[in-house]
Amino acid sequence: MNRILFESAEICEGIATIGDDRARHIIEVLHGEPGQILKTGEVNGKIGISEIVAIENGCVRARVDHREESIRPWVDIILAPPRPRVLKRLLPQLAAMGAGKIVLVGARKVEKDFWGATLLREETYRSLLIEGLMQAGTSILPEIVIRRGLRNFLQDEFEGMFHGSRRIIAHPYAAQTGVTAAKMGQQASCPDGRLLLAIGPEGGWTDEEVQSFEDKGFLRYSLGRRILRTDTATIALLAKLNKENR
Repeated sequence: MNRILFESAEICEGIATIGDDRARHIIEVLHGEPGQILKTGEVNGKIGISEIVAIENGCVRARVDHREESIRPWVDIILAPPRPRVLKRLLPQLAAMGAGKIVLVGARKVEKDFWGATLLREETYRSLLIEGLMQAGTSILPEIVIRRGLRNFLQDEFEGMFHGSRRIIAHPYAAQTGVTAAKMGQQASCPDGRLLLAIGPEGGWTDEEVQSFEDKGFLRYSLGRRILRTDTATIALLAKLNKENR
């Protein structure tokens, strides 16, 4: 944890009180003691520092001083989700790397039993996202949107949700192996909009699905001819695109 994040409900009259894994981290890893200064922040709020005022019975109380705006998200993601155990590893990394909105959407090659996974409950995935934020030292929580039907999502909700975005779809068979800022600026959508990346399931997008995205103005993007697992491809894409388009 490079920054301890507090929920707003945990802060009362300028004092944050916690007694979970974050408290154990402060006590056992940071060797916290009264008077010690910590890097902290509020989920979906400002970041700054906090001074430990007391440690009692495994609970930590700290006086917060949050005045700095957090780094904002730079990318939104449409993701045909992999298996739950893979997605569980991936979500903290998406938060850490600056995802703003994450749409988990059904595609032909997504396993049908995925949609019953406990991971899709907010109380489960929220803690994973916060874990990633604390690693990155940021505080803006990604928004998770779940849509089982890709076709209906693209037809009915997509433009309202992502109007003005710069759009690319990851596809290993794309002719191009990169999308420069200049190419992104040639899209019909606003060249200054936030980047939107569509990533397919383990078996890849179908030709029909790729066409549906291209009809919405997406450009194909490839990392090369090797077919990667979803989690590997996602992290590699975000690292490369962050460098190219920011």
